[in-house]
Amino acid sequence: MIRMSDLLASLARSSRVASYISMIGVRYFTTQAASSLQEIIKGSSYIGRDDEFANDIDWNNLGFGLTPTDYMYIMKCGRDDEFKQGQLNRYGNIELSPSAGVLNYGQGLFEGTKAYRGEDERLFLFRPQQNAIRMQIGAQRMCMPSPSTEQFVDAVKKTVLANRRWIPPPGKGSLYVRPLLIGSGPILGLAPATEYTFLVFASPVGNYFKEGTAPLNLYVEDEFHRSTRGGAGDVKSITNYSPVLKSLSRARNRGFSDVLYLDSVHKRYIEELSSCNVFILKGNVLSTPATNGTILEGITRNSIMEIARDLGYQVEERPIPVEELLDADEVFCTGTAVGVAPVGSITYKGNRIEYKMSNQLVCLRLYSRLVEIQRGIIEDKKGWIIEID
Repeated sequence: MIRMSDLLASLARSSRVASYISMIGVRYFTTQAASSLQEIIKGSSYIGRDDEFANDIDWNNLGFGLTPTDYMYIMKCGRDDEFKQGQLNRYGNIELSPSAGVLNYGQGLFEGTKAYRGEDERLFLFRPQQNAIRMQIGAQRMCMPSPSTEQFVDAVKKTVLANRRWIPPPGKGSLYVRPLLIGSGPILGLAPATEYTFLVFASPVGNYFKEGTAPLNLYVEDEFHRSTRGGAGDVKSITNYSPVLKSLSRARNRGFSDVLYLDSVHKRYIEELSSCNVFILKGNVLSTPATNGTILEGITRNSIMEIARDLGYQVEERPIPVEELLDADEVFCTGTAVGVAPVGSITYKGNRIEYKMSNQLVCLRLYSRLVEIQRGIIEDKKGWIIEID
């Protein structure tokens, strides 16, 4: 927590205290979300002007790690209620009962979206409505109330604007936004929690994989499975992720980037990686596993499919036998965190399959078009981006 003397020094660096006060009241918060100026200043750190960036950040070497920012958004409701008005709070720890539903029974969902800074300093969100809808579908599966699409998008906007100094310069990364929906109320017997918390925080990020933009080396997992039919693999439940850590850690210790999982019934059809979708290209045909209840319907996945169709590629959603990896022209991964990442090799049952790399890869062409839309470089004819200010 910053000392008051440091805060006053920061205020002094501003051209006019009045401008700073106006900026806090108008640019960062709505009337409903804001506390009084005294409450905001108490224990807070300096929020820079619109054209300033956070200090002590090496924007050229951002990885995918947590960098605590200034504010988070919180909204609560009871089990049989609806979410109403939330508010911005200083980023920090939250208090939970030891018997909270999320801690005891894993009743929770999360989403991931990003905010981008354009070359002209405009700020953009990419398809946050789709994240809201996906959370609503997941909430139904996990017996939780969920924010409306309007509430979800509004919370994301407020969180981004309150932390805008943490949005990397153009081309240096993005602000990763993490909405959470958790059963925060106490419960002992197995049942839905009595209270729910919707929380949004953010962190500046660069490349997800330590390889950066280098091709990935994948390992096909034939012992453990990410999900099973009838489970919750098609929603973004928090319970889907910790079970993959054993496979992922084992693969990384052997020098692989990530794990590609097979279906749990036939143990033959590829499904997805630990945290992203997968595509294969053969000729003019782009294929990805169909979402059949075990695969998350990724927003980047759907966007890449639509862009590929626009560029003249035939796109298929179907079961893909692992043997098709042998003669694929390209394999790549998609996700909010990873973007689009080419695969350089895949190892299956001791056999390593390598793919030719060049700057002419189709996946790079698709990704380039996606980034141009996300950053406002080309006209968004699909209504995918939301400009915020």
